[in-house]
Amino acid sequence: PDDLFLIDVRNAPNHLKKEKIINAILIPLNELENRLNEIPKNKKIIVYCWDVWCNMGAKAALILLDNNYNVKELSGGIAAWNKLNMQTVSLT
Repeated sequence: PDDLFLIDVRNAPNHLKKEKIINAILIPLNELENRLNEIPKNKKIIVYCWDVWCNMGAKAALILLDNNYNVKELSGGIAAWNKLNMQTVSLT
């Protein structure tokens, strides 16, 4: 939906990530604080990382919450998205 803004926060080169959720922007966790100006305040922000064992999404959510964003973490990351056979786009 138009009121959502998806961010892929995985710290890895594209050839390792291989894909991202369609319409998600790539802002690695290690760049997030320096790129807050790219993230709209008027949308609900959804952050995701690799899988349930990855904590980058939770760390990104905390950074965004501290900066007054309306943010949620996609539980299970892109792995959960893929299990649901949801749409992705290739990064390679």
